[in-house]
Amino acid sequence: MEILYNSTREKGKPVRASEAILRGLSQEGGLFVPERIPVLDKSPEQLKEMTYSQVAYEVMKLYLTDFTEQELRDCIAKAYDDKFDTPEIAPMRKAGGAHYLELFHGATIAFKDMALSILPHLLTVSAKKNHVTNEIVILAATSGDTGKAALSGFADVEGARIIVFYPKNGVSPVQERQMVTQKGQNTYVVGIHGNFDDAQSGVKRMFADRELAGEMREKGFQFSSANSINIGRLVPQIVYYVYAYSRLLKKGSIQSWEKINVAVPTGNFGNILAAFYAKQMGLPINKLICASNENKVLYDFFRSGIYDRNREFVLTSSPSMDILISSNLERLIYLIAGEDADKNRELMESLSGNGAYTITEDMRARLGDFYGNFASEEETAGTIRSLYEKEGYVIDPHTAVAACVYEKYREKTGDNTPSVIVSTASPYKFTGSVMSALGEEYEDPADLSLAERLCALSGVEIPEAIEEIRTAPVLHTRVCGKEDMKKTVKEILGI
Repeated sequence: MEILYNSTREKGKPVRASEAILRGLSQEGGLFVPERIPVLDKSPEQLKEMTYSQVAYEVMKLYLTDFTEQELRDCIAKAYDDKFDTPEIAPMRKAGGAHYLELFHGATIAFKDMALSILPHLLTVSAKKNHVTNEIVILAATSGDTGKAALSGFADVEGARIIVFYPKNGVSPVQERQMVTQKGQNTYVVGIHGNFDDAQSGVKRMFADRELAGEMREKGFQFSSANSINIGRLVPQIVYYVYAYSRLLKKGSIQSWEKINVAVPTGNFGNILAAFYAKQMGLPINKLICASNENKVLYDFFRSGIYDRNREFVLTSSPSMDILISSNLERLIYLIAGEDADKNRELMESLSGNGAYTITEDMRARLGDFYGNFASEEETAGTIRSLYEKEGYVIDPHTAVAACVYEKYREKTGDNTPSVIVSTASPYKFTGSVMSALGEEYEDPADLSLAERLCALSGVEIPEAIEEIRTAPVLHTRVCGKEDMKKTVKEILGI
């Protein structure tokens, strides 16, 4: 059956999947959500015999119903190929009493590769389906990982340009170098004087700017999004939760239909929202463990029912989670509000205006699937060190936040349900923080020779993504104020 997509902020204007992917955001600034969440039509026993690509098709066909089977299979084949350094695509590693789902084996060694490897292909097909003749301008904000993964995915894609904004002093040295060395005639990277929330808010304002949209149309351009606000990002993320369950079953770590917990390091909320969707599809997930760093706006939300971004912004060792406005939470708010677009819009307007909103008691009662907590910087470093000393397994700071919060959950509840900890980035992407946590001294966190020292400690080969940037020339030097983002986009496009 066909599934259409509604805006979280407007009633009665459903669109097909390809149009939702193409547009990224609805005209009034809402996010596209499926009119209903489909149910998996393959059993765990069937799924456990499938490859990653086969599982991807079985999940994505249920959401992208206006794609033909051949179109979807072609997109999947182009995405999940030898860009990944293992045929498993998302391997599992057992350590410290939990199963780590490694989502960093793609070209940019972070979990964003899992969705951004396929989004350019989904977008290209969507443009053809909707008879688009304009050049697509991918506009994205990044807290570190989305930027490089999106740039890599869209580099030299015909009919598209990509402009990525990032906080100039708010990403790791490796993350920044990965972006500013990106090749491609259609790629543009801009550092802003501000934080990620400033970048994300600026991008959202441009999407909602009808005057700008008109100017772009006159010049033959139109915006689309590579951020996780795009449903074409979210749907591929559901896949790896289904795949993880199938791997645990295949290894004999669980029985068919046995429940699991999932712990996810969370900033923009898209990754854990994908797990929530997987649960709604029938995947046997017990608890969704939402792990925050010291920017604990989500922890406070789950504890109090109040979302309040009016607080100090903390720069941490897990910069991809240094976020105070979790954009994808809007999709969950819409659902627990009974899919009431008016109520959701009222709350989002309050967030935009006052920096906060409070959900009703009825809405809070629908959050029982989630457990929220946070890890301090000291706890994050301690988790990295402890896991290495006990298991010889090295994880990055984002993964460590999830591992720490998982342990807090287990201690509080006594729940020993088999659990998956989502490992979102290679430790090589954050060598300075990882080496510091392991007690290794260094002078410059941007020193790429740290990778060699980490290799000697971990026994894990240095990823090609790190080798590439050692000698790559810097190609992008643009920097602007957060108030000049629109002006910068117009300059880039010659408008």
